[in-house]
Amino acid sequence: MSSKRFKKLPEKTTELSPEVIEKLLPVIKKNCTTKFDESVDLSFQINNKQKKSEINIRTVVNLPGGTGKKIKVAVVCEDTKSDEAKSAGADIVGNDEFIEKIKNGEMDFEKLICTPSMMIKLSKLGKVLGPKGLMPNPKLGTVTENLKTAISDAKSGQVEIRNDKDGNIGVSIGKKSFTDDKLIKNFNAVIDTLEKEKSNNTVKGDLIKSVFLTSTMGVSYKLKLGKNI
Repeated sequence: MSSKRFKKLPEKTTELSPEVIEKLLPVIKKNCTTKFDESVDLSFQINNKQKKSEINIRTVVNLPGGTGKKIKVAVVCEDTKSDEAKSAGADIVGNDEFIEKIKNGEMDFEKLICTPSMMIKLSKLGKVLGPKGLMPNPKLGTVTENLKTAISDAKSGQVEIRNDKDGNIGVSIGKKSFTDDKLIKNFNAVIDTLEKEKSNNTVKGDLIKSVFLTSTMGVSYKLKLGKNI
């Protein structure tokens, strides 16, 4: 059953002609009628001209305007690197004892980073970390000796872009309280990253079939892409 607030929002917005993000952002923000600072989200559908299973997108993008979220970062590393991780802003730092806590289901963090030598021990927890998307990955920069950069990126506005088995990609580009300019910069960063992924995946035709813009508790609008991806 829809709430009174939701019933006041525009109907059948997905049937409207696509518009560029510059025109849609004011509309999206107008529809943010809740009391909290809603996220502004993108929802991509991969083109079905090729088998979706052939496309495997998993990468990260550093949003220049940040995410507006406080990310709790945990680091698994050797004792010799503990001080470096703490100085860089890690919220939780540990090694064998911490790995045991994770094994037992204690995962009070949103991002997990580890050094290469500790990854051997952490890799055994695939069934625990994998389903939650928390397993460190060299491709995503979360298995590294450069803890300072990895922690800084995670804290300042790095998000993961990944397609699911049905060919969908969901990513937030910020909050309603962000200026349009900041949201557009974040949007362009996502588009640039997807353009690079298109060339890496040898896609036939366009990578993206459709994309919608919405807010956490709002309604969706078709988004017109200025670039062919």
